[in-house]
Formats: sequence, C-alpha cells, structure tokens
Amino acid sequence: MKSANASVKSEKINLLDFDRKGLQAFFVEMGEKPFRATQLLKWIYQEGVEDFDQMTNLSKSLRAWLKERCCIKAPEIIVEQKASDGTCKWAIQMSCGNRVETVFIPEEKRGTLCVSSQVGCALACTFCSTAQQGFNRNLKISEIIGQLYVAQKRLGAHNRITNVVMMGMGEPLLNFDNVVAAMNLMMDDFCYGLSKRRVTVSTSGVVPAMRRLNEVCDVSMAVSLHAATDKLRDVLVPINQKYPLQELMEACRDYARRGPRKHITFEYVMLDGINDTVQDAKALITLLSHVPSKVNLIPFNPFPQSHYRCSSPETILRFRDRLHKAGIVTTIRKTRGDDIDAACGQLVGQVKDKSRRHLKIRQMEAERVAN
Repeated sequence: MKSANASVKSEKINLLDFDRKGLQAFFVEMGEKPFRATQLLKWIYQEGVEDFDQMTNLSKSLRAWLKERCCIKAPEIIVEQKASDGTCKWAIQMSCGNRVETVFIPEEKRGTLCVSSQVGCALACTFCSTAQQGFNRNLKISEIIGQLYVAQKRLGAHNRITNVVMMGMGEPLLNFDNVVAAMNLMMDDFCYGLSKRRVTVSTSGVVPAMRRLNEVCDVSMAVSLHAATDKLRDVLVPINQKYPLQELMEACRDYARRGPRKHITFEYVMLDGINDTVQDAKALITLLSHVPSKVNLIPFNPFPQSHYRCSSPETILRFRDRLHKAGIVTTIRKTRGDDIDAACGQLVGQVKDKSRRHLKIRQMEAERVAN
C-alpha cells in the first residue's frame, strides 16, 4: 500500500470531509480499492464506529495507516435547550471557536433537522436575526454532515431524523461544494439513506448556483421569497438587487421541470403592514402563476433590535385563503421552539464577524431611533 502524498502531515485528515466519491478517490490514491470507501462509510454513519481498530473488515495494515494519519472528528454540542413543544436546539462548537445552531423538530411521523451551512450569513436579509450577526466563514463538509452525525447520536435510535432542511444559519448555495457533498452523504445508501424528497436546500435566490445544483444534485428546493415585487424584495432580501424576480422565477421553473410532480416551496414571512396586504397577495398569485408552487407562510419571529412585527392571525388566514382560491397550495408554518429562540429566523450562534456588519447594523439602528 502506497501512502497518500508520501509524508505524514502533522494534522490528521478528517474522514468526515469526504462524500463517497471523494473517499473513493482518497483510497485509490493510497493504492487501495475504491470499495473501501463504502466499507468505511458504513462503519462511520451506520454503525457509529470511530475506532479504526474495530473496523474488522479492513486489513490490519490499512487500519494502522488510517489510525496514524486520519481521524473521525465531528463538531461538539456545547449547549442543549429543549422547548415546551419538544423542539431541541443545540449550540455546536467548531474548532475555530465559532458556534452554529442546529434545531431538531419532532413530529408524530417524522423528525426534521434544520442544519446550518455557514458561520453567520453573507447576506443581509433585514428580517432575519442570523443576518444581523455578520459572516465569518463557510462550514466544512465535516461541520455540515457533523451536525446530523452528533444530533442523531444525541437523540438515539428511538428518535430518528427522517428529514433534513438546509435552512439553518447561512445561505447554503454560497457554500455550494461543501453543502452538495454533505447532502450526498445524507442521501447515500451506505450513510443515512434519506430520500431526495426528504432533503431540502433553501436559498434566498442565488440564481447561478440554483442552475448548477439542477445539474449535479436532485434534492427538494425551497426559495426564501418574502415579497412579490422587486421594489420590496430589494429591501427585505437584498440579493434580489443582483438576481431580480424575473431571473429567479426562470430558474425556479427550470428546476421544477427536472422531475415529475416536482414543485418549488416558496417561503414567505408575514410582516405586518409590509407584505401582507390584498395587493401583495394578488402580486404573489401573478408571480407564481407559471411555477409549480407550494407556499409556506411563516409568522414573523421577533428578535432584539428588529423593527418588524408579525401580521395578525386574521391577516395571515385571509392571505392564505386568497392563495388557496387561486389554486396555490398554501400552508401556515406552525411556530416551533420560539421559547428557546429556535424558530425560523431566530438562529444566532456565536459568530466572529469578519464582515463588520454587526457594527453597521448598530449604527443604522441608532440613526433610526434618533430620527
């Protein structure tokens, strides 16, 4: 067996940073057969084994080589909070000192894990608490799949994770390669074996990455829409200034065409007096008229320094009914975990902001109060 790159590096290679294709290439470079990758994946993700000595279908020489040069290192749960409705939120520590938050939502027939993709967020959606923290870096593959890895270990076999939504901290499609590799592991039969319909990636509308995703990874798509006109969406979701609604809808139509009965889920946070009027509902109906759609209305979840308020329950119901009458499947998301700040838009973690956005936001808030 040849050694990869011949020399031993001081920092061990984390095998959680490879999907199956990457791990096969890794073993081939070592002079091993590609099938070693599937053996290793089963030990790690299905058996939960981290000790190479226990991987008995690997040769002793290979186990010794892996033990000397590699590791299986997931991020660490630092804080656990449990809401009154059973929702769990974990603060997960990264090796760099930053923390992200991961949320598990238990339901009668499924368990959904909300996974983060970045430390903070590189975008600046004005209604989202995560965005106010600024941005530090993209998460590695091991740090993304590691959230599922440590969550399932903590929950145990009696509380299985059946669905994963890439809707935690960050914009997943701005960390494209690592997110796709992590989702590949989630769906791999030798790992978690989740259905591609049970893995959902959420985006604020990074159009080029949406088109690229359509070519390489078949998962469900959710779009953080929140407005039906460019004028309003430019304010709520500033990336709209780069990829306006016409471009976004074209990308959504193309994505939906890929598979039979495929639709796009559009997330729409309900903001009192901002995007919840009859005119807003009519504009949304027109915008989605040529896209296979499901709309998820999200009651706004408040956070410190936010000047938005949630639409009233009556307004949300009227908005939903208008969309229903137009033939658009529309649900109202039940707020889960809000008593531990685990609801949509409330995740904050611990971010060493490199963008200095948190300072800009404080200044803008001070100016707003002064005026």
